[in-house]
Amino acid sequence: MKRTPFFATLVLLFSLVTGFAHAEPAAININTADVATLAELTGVGQSKAEAIVAYREANGPFSAPQDLANVKGIGERTVEKNAARLTVE
Repeated sequence: MKRTPFFATLVLLFSLVTGFAHAEPAAININTADVATLAELTGVGQSKAEAIVAYREANGPFSAPQDLANVKGIGERTVEKNAARLTVE
């Protein structure tokens, strides 16, 4: 009995599943993102996302992702956790 196609299919499916599991989340431009998008960041919920948007509207665009720590309720640790996803344009 030939099992090669069966095992090849299993290997292919496993490769696809693990590939999706390791996909990088999309970058978030903190100068243009809406509240829902900002709330997707680690450690940032609805209220902190609203605070980010309010800060941005009151003070203008962020010049660097680290400036996010200037928002009340957002600390350096939150910025560090999300550093790979944060962009400014």
